[in-house]
This record gives sequence, C-alpha cells and structure tokens, in this order.
Amino acid sequence: MLATLIVFLLEGLVGLGAGLGAGVVALGAGLGIGRIGGQAMDAIARQPEAGAKVQTAMIISAALIEGVALFGAVVCLLLALS
Repeated sequence: MLATLIVFLLEGLVGLGAGLGAGVVALGAGLGIGRIGGQAMDAIARQPEAGAKVQTAMIISAALIEGVALFGAVVCLLLALS
C-alpha cells in the first residue's frame, strides 16, 4: 500500500517537473528571440545600410534558438511519458 502511494507520488512529481521544464524552455526561447529582435532593430536603426546582414544574422540566430527550444520541449515530453 505504501509502495503504491510512493510510486503514484513520484509519477506526479515527474509530470510536474516535465511541465515546469517545458514552461522554462518556452520562456527562455521567447526572451531570447525577443532580445535578438530588439537588438537587431537597434542595429538597423543605427546603420540602415547594414540592414540585410543584420536581418540574416537575426533569422539564423532565432532559428538556432527555436531548435534548442524544440529539443528541450521534446526532452520534457519524453520525461512526462516515461
């Protein structure tokens, strides 16, 4: 009886940890992409002739952040389903 209760408690904690982890991953990705966008707009405002290069670098950086966020979300999903 006690062992079953402990197993249910641990399964619940794993689910809670996976949910919190997914939330932190989404928050980090949002903050990172927001910061990249803001800094890119500042750079383009200071030097409009370099806008194409800044925009290209911004898109590549945002894609890399999204990739890491997707990886983190998949790890949290696997944690929750195991």
